[in-house]
Amino acid sequence: MASRDVVQYRSPQKRILDAAVVVFLVFFTVWTVLPLFVMFVSSFKDLLAAFQLPGVGKWGDIGVFFEFTPTFKHYVGLFADLKFGTYLAHSLVAAGGSAVISVVFGSMAAYSLSRINFRGKNDLFFWIISTRMAPVVAVLVPLYAIFRSAGLIGTLPGLILAYTTFNLPFAIWTLRSVIEGIPKELDEAAMIDGANTWQILTKVILPLARPGLAVTAILTWVFAWNEYLFAATLTSVHARTITTVLAEYVTVTGTNWGRLAATATLTLVPALLFLGLVQRHIVAGLTFGAVKE
Repeated sequence: MASRDVVQYRSPQKRILDAAVVVFLVFFTVWTVLPLFVMFVSSFKDLLAAFQLPGVGKWGDIGVFFEFTPTFKHYVGLFADLKFGTYLAHSLVAAGGSAVISVVFGSMAAYSLSRINFRGKNDLFFWIISTRMAPVVAVLVPLYAIFRSAGLIGTLPGLILAYTTFNLPFAIWTLRSVIEGIPKELDEAAMIDGANTWQILTKVILPLARPGLAVTAILTWVFAWNEYLFAATLTSVHARTITTVLAEYVTVTGTNWGRLAATATLTLVPALLFLGLVQRHIVAGLTFGAVKE
């Protein structure tokens, strides 16, 4: 029997909805990418050329935006400044350290909250996630007093600990949902084979939860990488991060737009590289535990 091509009927309402979704996605993509594109192009412009943008309702003059002589002096100035590389390294160490600690301890806490039944477990979990709900400025002064007493002001360990204060509750909340999506029968099968709790976690649960671990790691890393308030308050010249450097380009006498755009562009590079390394786990991690009907 010859096969027939079945044409699926779509109602006019469905077509309108699909078209609206496409238009929204295109608009959202342009709205998100356009500022980054302007920032990247502006990093190769002089101060005056950086302001040559099409006015509202004058997108026909968009060619004005590209009429400039490219210059690399902003990037050359950044790499010639040895402090920039030091501050970039501080950001990498602080964000990476916080992400690693949050994922390691968060996975252990999440496994306990997911698999072990004890009195007040739900209350404990709510208290953990409620610490993430508090605004940063509300705990900044108490943390500053504690860190000053402990000698952690202006140090990278202190900055990592400050970032972990907010990243760890998020990691526990995220990884608990991931681990709960793994059948408990696997734990029981491993126990029958003689595995202890630590072996079950490291050899059974964590390999299966790898997509969720990747998503949690990149989110906690991004939170720490983009953080400014802790970095500006709890650090000094010995532990400054790249986000605090960006604020220096805005002064009362003016704004160094070229250097600001070049620095912001370079700060995107580590994030994009990290995202590229774990991108194959992101979709699987975001849909981990989803049930298909």
